[in-house]
Amino acid sequence: MAQYDYLVVGTGLFGSIFAYEANKRGKKVLVIDKRDHVAGNIYTENVEGINVHKYGAHIFHTSNKEVWDYIQQFAEFNRYTNSPVAFYKDEVYNLPFNMNTFSKLWGIRTPKEAMAKIEEQKKEAGITEPKNLEEQAISLIGTDIYEKLIKGYTQKQWGKLCTELPSFIIKRLPVRLTYDNNYFNDDYQGIPKGGYTQIIEKMLEGIEVRLNTDFLENREELENIADKIIYTGMIDQYYDYKFGELEYRSLRFETEVLDEENYQGNAVVNYTEYEVPYTRIIEHKHFEYGTQPRTVITREYPASWSRGDEPYYAMNNEKNNSLYAKYKALADEEGHVIFGGRLGMYKYFDMDDTIAVALNCVKKELD
Repeated sequence: MAQYDYLVVGTGLFGSIFAYEANKRGKKVLVIDKRDHVAGNIYTENVEGINVHKYGAHIFHTSNKEVWDYIQQFAEFNRYTNSPVAFYKDEVYNLPFNMNTFSKLWGIRTPKEAMAKIEEQKKEAGITEPKNLEEQAISLIGTDIYEKLIKGYTQKQWGKLCTELPSFIIKRLPVRLTYDNNYFNDDYQGIPKGGYTQIIEKMLEGIEVRLNTDFLENREELENIADKIIYTGMIDQYYDYKFGELEYRSLRFETEVLDEENYQGNAVVNYTEYEVPYTRIIEHKHFEYGTQPRTVITREYPASWSRGDEPYYAMNNEKNNSLYAKYKALADEEGHVIFGGRLGMYKYFDMDDTIAVALNCVKKELD
């Protein structure tokens, strides 16, 4: 006889939303996580009075009003606007590519001049059928922007040369012919005042939670503890890599407290040179307009993934997607397990996407 209606594996957004909604409907829920804290990759930790994004910058943005209204129940959001800058060989450029970027690159002032310059470079390159990411990027944006702001960053991110990466990774590149540094075009954007962890803590209030508990290590005990399992770990690992290993990219973080008030003047600064080993530096206090006397920065290093490492990004190329399709077919036959989140669904999700798919799962399963 099962002790719980649902066992939720993982305390990230997907698992916590499902647990919250199931508990609200009177279901008996057990939530487990192999880490020693809740909130998965959106976990924020208070250091020096600053909410440090422990697993990389998380900036909430969405145009989905249902999702925005839903998350507002659990925290008040500030008006933070994501305006990253890029460093390339001691020069600073605005992202996404906009009139400030083009003006700095070429000394021009008008959208017409910017478009003429981009078209001139595209024509010079003469690429009609892009065979790889490099050719695709140049055919969209020209050589200057590609060389300075895309090439090195992308090669670090993926661990491969741009000429070895498929063209479909960059289907389009945003070119904004305005002097607007807002990275996102979404209707709603911000950072929760007081960090993200509180959101998950509120969702899991009154629910039994066991931390430092790895489902796969305790599978025998946990597999039949509930009528159903909500699983947010790696789908291939759940099936013991039956069809083979899916590929992931990992990340490594170096965080330090600095005895100065303001290190870089922006929350996110990208380093687009290949020779600089990290892709970006995050200065966490700027997410919440902090005025603390000291500051905390994190360098983010992309890393190759192998078993035992933390997976952050699915490698959604054709080979991996067709392998995932086999696992998905197996999962669809399951009556006992529902897979969710980035790892369970082998897909890149922003936070708002995760909330939307979690709420959709709730509707299908609980309503």
